[in-house]
Amino acid sequence: MLSVVIETRNHEDALARTLSSLVGAAVEGVVREVIVCDTGSSDQTHRVAEHAGCHYIANAHASAGVRQAKSEWILLLEPGARLREGWMETVMSHINAATNAARFTRSKHPRLPFLSRIFAGRRPLVDGLVITKRQAMSLSRGDGSAGMIAKAVSARRLAAEILAAPVVKDA
Repeated sequence: MLSVVIETRNHEDALARTLSSLVGAAVEGVVREVIVCDTGSSDQTHRVAEHAGCHYIANAHASAGVRQAKSEWILLLEPGARLREGWMETVMSHINAATNAARFTRSKHPRLPFLSRIFAGRRPLVDGLVITKRQAMSLSRGDGSAGMIAKAVSARRLAAEILAAPVVKDA
């Protein structure tokens, strides 16, 4: 049904939070696989991914995960982002009815401080991205990062909410 691709670098705690929000969807069969593309972590990100049963790709951007994905639809997420209750139904409705990309609606609860919201809005994947594998492959030119894919696509808004990943400095 859906392959999740998460690009990470030194985000072991944030990755664990994101993966925990996907457990229900994995049990229901909505999430077929989770692929963690690590761009050079020096922490225990690989252990978190492996313990959670994710497919871990070292020294790779999201485009490598997109290429290996088994599903026709890809969900790109930032480490630390968490999907809110009811997201599965909304995404499945979108997948069954559309072929265009979609982003989640940013949750207002709990609300981040003002400056955090401003800086979070500049990250291309702050609202996640549901996209076909074919479209993601065609957009993954250049460095092939998740951010490049997200910047290059116009997407509709889903009613499902996402808690944005906190703004952290890149390690």
